Amino acid sequence: MAMLEVKDLHTRFRTDDGVVKAVSGVSFSVEKGETLGIVGESGSGKSVTCLSVMGLVDQRNAELEGSVLLDGQEILNAAPKAMRDVRGTKMSMIFQDPMTSLNPVKSIGWQLEEAVLVHHDVTRKEARKRAIEILEHVKIPRADQRVDDYPHQFSGGMRQRVMIAMALINNPELVIADEPTTALDVTTQAQILNLMLDLQREFHMAIIMITHDLGVVAELAKEVVVMYGGRVVERAAVDSLFTEPQMPYTWGLLGSLPRVDVIQDRLQQISGQPPSLLRPPSGCSFNPRCEFAMDVCRQELPALEEFHAPEHLFRCHLDEETRREIWAAKQAAMAAEVTVG
Repeated sequence: MAMLEVKDLHTRFRTDDGVVKAVSGVSFSVEKGETLGIVGESGSGKSVTCLSVMGLVDQRNAELEGSVLLDGQEILNAAPKAMRDVRGTKMSMIFQDPMTSLNPVKSIGWQLEEAVLVHHDVTRKEARKRAIEILEHVKIPRADQRVDDYPHQFSGGMRQRVMIAMALINNPELVIADEPTTALDVTTQAQILNLMLDLQREFHMAIIMITHDLGVVAELAKEVVVMYGGRVVERAAVDSLFTEPQMPYTWGLLGSLPRVDVIQDRLQQISGQPPSLLRPPSGCSFNPRCEFAMDVCRQELPALEEFHAPEHLFRCHLDEETRREIWAAKQAAMAAEVTVG
């Protein structure tokens, strides 16, 4: 049995303009000690999916349907107290922007200690000792001194390490990382990703990595969920997704990756804008931006189909032969580009 299993999750928000269908029928699972990547453009529903799993959406205007099983226990729409007991101990989240997630008027030590005191019957001194230990784990130099510093006294990369420390301080089984390397330079990004891999091996925790960067997914994840318009449009093992992608949106994401082996005047891009989740297009939500869209794409939402194995699912009305020919042509076009040197 999977450690986390999400089945047919729907998240809707009531607004003055209507109902925003932020997440529509999303399903996936995560095994203990493994990494799942969730990719897609901004507005595709990645973060809202995981906030729904964590019970962090605003219940005053949100409607959630479906099932979220954590170690076999249903937690979707659980009582607030029950979710507080789960968050931090069984699963936790690394948020995208540490500067807005950390309290600027409290020392990082105080904030880490509070995370311990909420879940454990220990003294403040014992909580401080744990805070220093976890800061050392995430490789913050002079942790016993820096524990009394404030967020503004840390660099962006060090603040992100503090956020990782906060997520890990109670030894959760699952960590959800929401764009943990956004706005960091490439060297610091690599350090943060390597740190997460080291900590995963040490603590044997599962990770859900939310990102728009397929390069990050290729390095970290075992399985990938591609989201668009609040839906899963492709789900596969990493190797299968990179070698045999089946959905035109996935082709676009792969084509937009920068390459080091060719000279590129500019990066490829997917034309158009992501759909409105308030008034999504009929049929396949990607059809207004898809160069291969047919009449049926504008009328019917394609079902999730298997591609040669239950582990590889995709949504597309194109037949298999056409998809194979298009992907082969795209690969040939990339191979024909001028090689550096």
